[in-house]
Amino acid sequence: MKSMKFALAGAVALLGIGVFAGDASAQRNLRGAVKIDGSSTVYPITEAVAEEFGAVAPRVNVTVGISGTGGGFKRFTIGETDISDASRPIKAKELAACKKNGVEFIEIPVAYDGLSIVVNKKNYWVDYLSVDELKKIFLEGTNVKRWSDLRADWPDVEIVMYSPGADSGTFDYFKEVIAGKTGSIRPDMSVSEDDNVLVRGVAGEAGAIGFFGAAYYFENADKLKIVPIDGGNGPVTPTAETIENGEYAPFSRPLFIYVNKNSARRPEVRMFVEFYLESGPDLVEEVGYVKLPPEIHSRTEKNFRTMRTGTQFLDAKGEKVKGPFPSVYQ
Repeated sequence: MKSMKFALAGAVALLGIGVFAGDASAQRNLRGAVKIDGSSTVYPITEAVAEEFGAVAPRVNVTVGISGTGGGFKRFTIGETDISDASRPIKAKELAACKKNGVEFIEIPVAYDGLSIVVNKKNYWVDYLSVDELKKIFLEGTNVKRWSDLRADWPDVEIVMYSPGADSGTFDYFKEVIAGKTGSIRPDMSVSEDDNVLVRGVAGEAGAIGFFGAAYYFENADKLKIVPIDGGNGPVTPTAETIENGEYAPFSRPLFIYVNKNSARRPEVRMFVEFYLESGPDLVEEVGYVKLPPEIHSRTEKNFRTMRTGTQFLDAKGEKVKGPFPSVYQ
């Protein structure tokens, strides 16, 4: 993790809204704890915010776990954590668990990310892959075992796959695109909730292919080869521009934090979230993600200020709300 060196004076200058209003020494004397767990993809953003927050409120103990989106929601839905990092919107079964356990939450998008498909640096043959070819590689029951099975002019090299674990929002997102609601991803993959393990795996195996958040590729571009993806309109490489404008389809997505409403009433949690909203956009870019457009960021601030609870990505029947992200999140 890179160290973000904001001057304390600059951080104190942020203290103009909500809990931040008032005497800086009072903020420095604020005590308490903020418990966070969830997505390994969102972790670098939240950890960077927590590091900078320590300069403003050094007596508040912020812990950031990395158990995956699903693992984080398991703790969040029973009230064990104050904030859950998520690389996908909350699922219907997780929402039901929140309701059962009396956990109200505020849904806050924090950045855009692109799911990157990567291969080994020594892989000279893959120039791009179509979504259909990804299905041939990753779907359960496929006959594609070697690169030559995919395209006849490619070498007879075994395909070795690296994937986030089943508790990862990144895995959920990939599975949704590749397998849909009824298909399954093949089980013979090397899996880890730690994206750094996946980076090392792909970097160490000539025939390897893997996927994770684009920020991890940007951070490890010297070790890996990115694969442009053809979603139907020609091959597109994930960049900040293609992720934000949606050109990198179908693998661009928003990232979230979910805040327990009761926790947000505690001064240390509210202060942390407000700091996240103020400093997050700059830190998002520092750690390799794409910041939200100003109009979306304004909505996140308003929704937290007004304590708007619930998800905007599921309807009353628990079905996913379809449409472009900016039109769904209001």
